[in-house]
Amino acid sequence: MEGTVDGFRYGLVTPVAAYLMACLGGALGLRCTVRSLLNAHSFKAGWLGLGAASIGCGIWTMHFIAMMGFRVEETRIRYDVPLTVLSLVVAVVVVGAGVFTVGYRGAGRGTLALAGLVTGLGVAAMHYLGMAALRLDGDIGYDPLTVGLSLVVAVAAATAALWAAVTVRGFLASLGASLVMGVAVSGMHYTGMAAVSVHVHGTPGGSWAGNSAASLLLPMLLGPVVFLLLAGVVVMFDPLLVLGEGEWSRPGAGRRAPAPPSGPGGPSGGAPYPRPAPRANSSPRGRR
Repeated sequence: MEGTVDGFRYGLVTPVAAYLMACLGGALGLRCTVRSLLNAHSFKAGWLGLGAASIGCGIWTMHFIAMMGFRVEETRIRYDVPLTVLSLVVAVVVVGAGVFTVGYRGAGRGTLALAGLVTGLGVAAMHYLGMAALRLDGDIGYDPLTVGLSLVVAVAAATAALWAAVTVRGFLASLGASLVMGVAVSGMHYTGMAAVSVHVHGTPGGSWAGNSAASLLLPMLLGPVVFLLLAGVVVMFDPLLVLGEGEWSRPGAGRRAPAPPSGPGGPSGGAPYPRPAPRANSSPRGRR
């Protein structure tokens, strides 16, 4: 029989929380990518890696927070641990491939299109790999047209995110871009979920392997959330991102002026300031 699918078990709580996590990951990823471009002497690979991990963790966290609100009324839902972990790895790796591509090669049309395609398909793969981790007493089916639409949304969202990562510089502009990214990523997720149908077996006393959502997802979400918070601390206390490019490049910014010497003639009562040596008199009248 067909199962009754509900993606909003807790109302707006899970969609809003999922959206906020997608925005947080996107905002941190954008700022880290901007940081790698502001200063030629910065550790570019490190900042790009931190940005890719932030976006990937944000997308993965968004997906599984949203899945906390997913249920099929006729059967319990459990999750396979290895596939759930693998979906996180896929999210970070594919986002990293796109971020490093545009970070080193720029946002040319060809580069951006290729990186957006790879990253978008990777994000979709993360989504459907996470769905493959579901264990329930039934079979999951997908509507092909809706799945295709979710792939288009994923590629468009990834392309827009990568373009923003190397184009948007200001803080407010990055914040606005991260809000749009959150809408796009969440839209991809719920578009994919709209394609889901479940045929329940209805086996009396049937059992299946896996961990429940509460016992698996809540502890697993803790790690990516803590990582995003730590990444936020790194971004907040980086002087280049706090001061801005103009202030950082101003002569003397970030450097303390030398303190005047102390002494009896100086401001602290110590030795007087050294006087410049007199110039030698080179005129003929000065020599006798």
